[in-house]
Amino acid sequence: MTTVPSRKARTTVRLLPFRAVRYDPAQAGRLSAVLSAPYDDMSPAHARAQRARPHHIARLLYSPDPQDTAGQLQRWLERGVLRRDPEPSLYVYEQRLGPRILQRGLIGELAVSGAHAGPVIPHEDVREHVVRQRAAHMSGLRAQLEPLLLTHRSVEGTGRRLAEWVAEHPRVAAAQLGGVTHCLWQCTDPADQALLTAGLGGDRAPLLADGHHRLAACRRMSRWHDGLSWHRSLALLIDSTSTPLRLQAIHRVLPGLDAEKAARAASGVARVRPLPSGPRLPRTGELLLVGEGRAWIVTQPQPSALSEALAGLPTEWQAQPAAVTDRLLIQGCWSIPDLPGTVVHMHDADRALAAVTSQGTGTAVLLPAPTEDGVRGLAEQGVLLPRKSTSFGPKPAAGLVMRVLPRT
Repeated sequence: MTTVPSRKARTTVRLLPFRAVRYDPAQAGRLSAVLSAPYDDMSPAHARAQRARPHHIARLLYSPDPQDTAGQLQRWLERGVLRRDPEPSLYVYEQRLGPRILQRGLIGELAVSGAHAGPVIPHEDVREHVVRQRAAHMSGLRAQLEPLLLTHRSVEGTGRRLAEWVAEHPRVAAAQLGGVTHCLWQCTDPADQALLTAGLGGDRAPLLADGHHRLAACRRMSRWHDGLSWHRSLALLIDSTSTPLRLQAIHRVLPGLDAEKAARAASGVARVRPLPSGPRLPRTGELLLVGEGRAWIVTQPQPSALSEALAGLPTEWQAQPAAVTDRLLIQGCWSIPDLPGTVVHMHDADRALAAVTSQGTGTAVLLPAPTEDGVRGLAEQGVLLPRKSTSFGPKPAAGLVMRVLPRT
């Protein structure tokens, strides 16, 4: 499915307090040593290394057997490694790089299905097998270890109210991951909760920045026998008028593809020019092929070839770099199936370049960064982008605030 019905934005988002489960540093050790980057941002090798640590969140996040891992989660709760907060709370969450605030937002429960579902606009398509995997993991664990990430535009000073509130209250947790400091404040007072959530969403519905498969999994599980538990989801709302999210492209690395042959083949469906000065980030309307110490600019796809590659898909996809890369080049021109290991998605351009430089083989395709206005404009029309089109960030740390459902 590549489109969703167009909808009118509502002005109110109900973010509800809940009793979160959080690490107790007295039992688990330093938070910085047990939290992790989000699920999609950790390499398999790094995940395996983190799972070797006794209480690391990766032991729950990367689980081959969710039922078995649910037992481990329960043991951590019984031993006090994890503790459930005694009062329903909202949580102010802040990420800093040195003195600079990267983002500040509010964590709570958001209704995502049923009569009280809040307005959420997805912007990317999902894959069925990934939705099944996420549903199996969350259902088996009966927990959400990381929140959905949403961005909204406040017209009532939501970001300012959060800043004023945290200045007057002590934080309850802090951790450092990759140079970024993650800070957390807990709001238990109902009057303060009402103040912090007033006007959430602004005059346009929140855009789902990250978590499309998890949202789809929640909505699917809400139709199952334990559906009442999954009408809501753990969510982090960021006011982009005060601390906008950073938006980057997701690049492709094809380890088994010879770069010179790739450039030669691509010249049959687009304009391909050598870039003597070497790799750089592509500009709007460009793709960059890199490999074997060389770089090529790809522009101006042939209209007939592009139409054939995107037959049956939204016409808006013809201007989307991810669609041109995946459908016209990778699948059509190079005949490479989208399988694990054959196409590697990387959020960082330097890492993508290093992958083909260190190995001496393979091809990296660098994509230009989209804009939030462009993404939102299509999403509000009901047009979903190809998967792995965007990377909003910084993403929240996994394990800092968790939603764990009671055992029945």
